[in-house]
Amino acid sequence: MKNQFNITRRVALGLAAGGLVLGMAGQAAAEVDFSGKTIEWIIPFSAGGGSDTWARFNALLLAKYLPGQPTVIVVNEPGGGSTKGTNLFAARAEPDGLMILGTSGSTQFPYLLGDPRVRYEYKDWKIAMAGPTGGVVYTTPSLGLKGPEDIAALKDKELVYASQGATSLDLVPLLGFRLMGFNVQHVFGFKGRGDGRLAFERGEVNIDYQTSSAYIKSVQPLVEAGEAVPLFSWGVLNEAGEVVRDPTFPDLPTFVEAYQTLTGSAPSGPEYEAYFAFFTAGFPAQKMMFLPKDTPDEIVATYQKAFEDMKADPDYLASAESVLGTYEQVTGPLAQALFEKGTTIAPELRTQVAQMLASEYGVKLGED
Repeated sequence: MKNQFNITRRVALGLAAGGLVLGMAGQAAAEVDFSGKTIEWIIPFSAGGGSDTWARFNALLLAKYLPGQPTVIVVNEPGGGSTKGTNLFAARAEPDGLMILGTSGSTQFPYLLGDPRVRYEYKDWKIAMAGPTGGVVYTTPSLGLKGPEDIAALKDKELVYASQGATSLDLVPLLGFRLMGFNVQHVFGFKGRGDGRLAFERGEVNIDYQTSSAYIKSVQPLVEAGEAVPLFSWGVLNEAGEVVRDPTFPDLPTFVEAYQTLTGSAPSGPEYEAYFAFFTAGFPAQKMMFLPKDTPDEIVATYQKAFEDMKADPDYLASAESVLGTYEQVTGPLAQALFEKGTTIAPELRTQVAQMLASEYGVKLGED
C-alpha cells in the first residue's frame, strides 16, 4: 500500500511542482481567447463549505489570468452526495472551456464505490488542476472537553454528526469514528459540509469536521469564541507513507495520535486499511478541476497555464495559506498522478466498505 500512494504523499507534503507542468504549447494556448465570455465553475455542493470556499478563492484569480479575462462564476449544484451537480456537468458541459467542474472526495467516493447514482466517468475527463487539503474534527464544549487531550471523554457520549451521505467524503469520519469506538449517530442527507457546520452552530449536532479552508474561515472563529473544541486533524502523509501532523494545524494531533490516546496502540488491521484507502483518496487527492473529455488540448493548456501564473500573483501569495492552508495546487503530470490515485481503489477494499455500510448502517449504495 505504501508504494501505491508515493506520488500522492509528495503532494500531501506540499512539495513544489516546478518542472512537472505540462508543456503549454505556447502558441496554441495563446490563440485561446475568452474575451466577453462567462465561465461557469460547477461546484456540486452547497455554499459555505470547503469546496465552495476553494472555488471562490481561485475563481477571481483564474479570471485574471485566462486570456481575455472572462467572468468566472461559481455555480452551486448540491444534492445526491455531490452526484447531482457532477451528473449535470457530465451531461451538459461542452468542450469549449466555458463550463468547468470542481470535485472533492465526496464526488470521488460514490464513483469508487460504484454508487448507482453516478452517471459520470472520471477517466473521460481532462484534469486542469489538483490540490490536496486537510481537515479538522471538532466538538462542542458542552460535552465537557477543553482540548484534544480530553478526547477520551467522548467514549461514553452520544454523538450526532451531520453527514452528506455514507458514500460522500463523510465516509472518512464514519470509518474513523467507528474505528475509534465512538457512539455516533450519522444523520444523512445534508447538502454539504457548510450545512453540517450550520447544524453544529444551531446545536443540532455535537461533532463535526470541516476541510481546511472552511475550518480556517468558519470554525476557527468559533474556537476563539469558546464555542467549539478542536480534537484532531486527519493529518498528512510523509515520504515514508506515515501519517504526520498537518503543517496547517501543527498544534493538533493527527487521527493516528488521537487513536493512540484512546486505545494505547497504533491503528492496524483491515478496518484501518479501509479507512486509510479512503483518507488517501479523499484528502491528498481531494480537490480537482476538470474539463470535458473532448476539450481541445490548447484549451486545457490555457487553463493549466492560468493556474500556474496565478500562483505567482501577489494577491494569491498573500492569501492562499490563510484560505487554503499550506497545500500546493498543482498542474501537469503531478495533477494527472493525483487524478489516477484519487479515482482508483483496490476491489477488495471497495467490497469490504460496501458490506460494512450495509450491515452496520443499513446503507445500500445509492441510498443515504
